[in-house]
Amino acid sequence: MSEQLTLSAEARDRAGKGASRYLRREGRVPAVIYGANEEPTSIHLEEKILVRQLKTGHFMNSVVMIEVPGGKAVRTLPKDVQFHPVTDRPLHVDFLRIGEHTKVHVNVPVRFDNEDKSPGLKRGGVLNIVRHDLELVCDAAEIPDDIVIDLSGRDIGDSIHISAVTLPKGAESAITDRDFTIATIAPPTVVRESAAAETAEGEGEGEAPAEG
Repeated sequence: MSEQLTLSAEARDRAGKGASRYLRREGRVPAVIYGANEEPTSIHLEEKILVRQLKTGHFMNSVVMIEVPGGKAVRTLPKDVQFHPVTDRPLHVDFLRIGEHTKVHVNVPVRFDNEDKSPGLKRGGVLNIVRHDLELVCDAAEIPDDIVIDLSGRDIGDSIHISAVTLPKGAESAITDRDFTIATIAPPTVVRESAAAETAEGEGEGEAPAEG
């Protein structure tokens, strides 16, 4: 299960671009907490601590407890982080208020195990990852860290679809209208290039010589 993170926040009294620029110069990041039929709450966070959390790699699918002035902690789920296009500094964060057992939509990373037990990969096949994460609907208290897909026995030409994946108890795919592909095991690149070259040569031999 994804761990719970905690961030301390201060109330943001002023809105607007000028106020936001001032906060960023002071090493703070403007943010907002919304949802649960309550008025949005404008806050700001310490940039260094936020960046540290972002670097964990699972910030966007973790429950974040935001400690606001007055000692109150608000349970949230990060929904969006805006970054500077050049420096990649976080500029603004949106947090969604949630209950302890709210059903939430999250993108959970996919992890592939037992590559050494895949006959296709052993023979030089290439793991072609179509989806690096899966959009799931699950309990906010039971968000998985990742979804593990076992490659044991997988051969060249095999496709792995969502129907073949065992999801954690209580979790289901947010996409229900199709059995989408997560990954395939493609033939070795050298073999594909060789076959393409042979095809091209065959087509060239079958052409009639040009008249002089």
